[in-house]
Amino acid sequence: MLNGGRTKIAELLKTGNRDCDVVVKGWVRTKRGNKNVAFIALNDGSTVNNIQVVVDVARFDEELLRSITTGACLRVDGVLVTSQGSGQPVEVQARRIEVYGTADPETYPLQKKGHSLEFLREIAYLRPRTNTFGAVLRIRHAMAYAIHKYFNDRGFYYLHTPLITGSDAEGAGAMFTVTTLDMENPPRNEAGRVDYTQDFFGKPCNLTVSGQLEGELGALALSQIYTFGPTFRAENSNTPRHLAEFWMIEPEMAFYELEDNMELAEDFLKYLINYALEHCMEDLEFMNKMWDNELIDRLKFVVHNDFVRLNYTEGIEILKQSGRKFEFPVEWGVDLQSEHERYLVEEHFRKPVILINYPKDIKAFYMKQNEDGKTVRAMDVLFPKIGEIIGGSEREADYGRLRARISELGMNEKDVWWYLDTRRWGSAPHSGFGLGFERLLLFVTGMANIRDVIPFPRTPKNAEF
Repeated sequence: MLNGGRTKIAELLKTGNRDCDVVVKGWVRTKRGNKNVAFIALNDGSTVNNIQVVVDVARFDEELLRSITTGACLRVDGVLVTSQGSGQPVEVQARRIEVYGTADPETYPLQKKGHSLEFLREIAYLRPRTNTFGAVLRIRHAMAYAIHKYFNDRGFYYLHTPLITGSDAEGAGAMFTVTTLDMENPPRNEAGRVDYTQDFFGKPCNLTVSGQLEGELGALALSQIYTFGPTFRAENSNTPRHLAEFWMIEPEMAFYELEDNMELAEDFLKYLINYALEHCMEDLEFMNKMWDNELIDRLKFVVHNDFVRLNYTEGIEILKQSGRKFEFPVEWGVDLQSEHERYLVEEHFRKPVILINYPKDIKAFYMKQNEDGKTVRAMDVLFPKIGEIIGGSEREADYGRLRARISELGMNEKDVWWYLDTRRWGSAPHSGFGLGFERLLLFVTGMANIRDVIPFPRTPKNAEF
């Protein structure tokens, strides 16, 4: 038996078996009753629903029953029978109870219901035991599995790109330094600067902000790859949309132009959302009821609508003519804010939008330039409620143009010499995009704060556990 000598509660609630011996193990959510009978709601994390354990008080030791409080962990041996109540199809009549671990009702933080999300972030080590975070984590697992399944079934190879890097794919600047030097007394060179030649890697290194550049190297050998791993940003941003550590999915495809990239992004997102609707409906219904009563309708909205393809320039004109007074003014050349993206999706088109051909001055150096000399073959996929969910582009495949762009931006060619070399030998058209896993989960779960869709959020001043 591979379930730790038990049957999962999710399986028991769906079984057609009755009057059979079962073993259930889990944590007490509630206990109620009277001097004759006790009712214990037990949950093992396999489902948002509890199973009711019915206890004949006369058959059990009084001290044992007193130790069964909210949060305690139990093993229950009993008989699965048709439930006498209306809330669930079956219940367990207890024959034997073992208390694995007690939970003092005076100190257990989850003793009461209705805790705020802010409070639960302070006890992130316990919040998976709540219904909300159990549902979020099960959905997170399902989405991770679906991502691997989608790419595997379509001939992509999973490429592990480095977490420690000497390059900055985004040009963001806000990166975490990785060093073994003594920061209180680092070695210095003749100019008085820190001498990183004496560091572990012999040069300045950081935690990665993206696996894209290395992913391109894989695509230019294996044709189709994807990365799925943690990335890091050292921005001091305390907002509902920012984390210092988050996960990214980044496919890179040789021989894909911008149009192919858009087709893949749309198909990928629809697959993931449809997977959630097919495999996570119990948890989605709970989230729809408790946190966002438009959640399921919004998920179906994305699956059932074709995504609009829209040029950035045309999008700017739509926004300027909307008559809407935006917090951030709109002019050609600005990077769109969430309010602009959501207007296009939710009010103007009432469909998801793929915005393409952005001004080159607001996009990264590696994006392929259009013939107009002003725009690049970039794309952002915009969703209702959250705005941008995917960012990508066709990559610049021409050595001369890429080198000229690097020089134009004042970048040091020595930092990306290996990336340039891929354009010298067997270069090919190629494209890719990045999907922030937590951004996807915000959309799929209906949660409003990105800190509530990752098990242990890393934010400024917060790395407790």
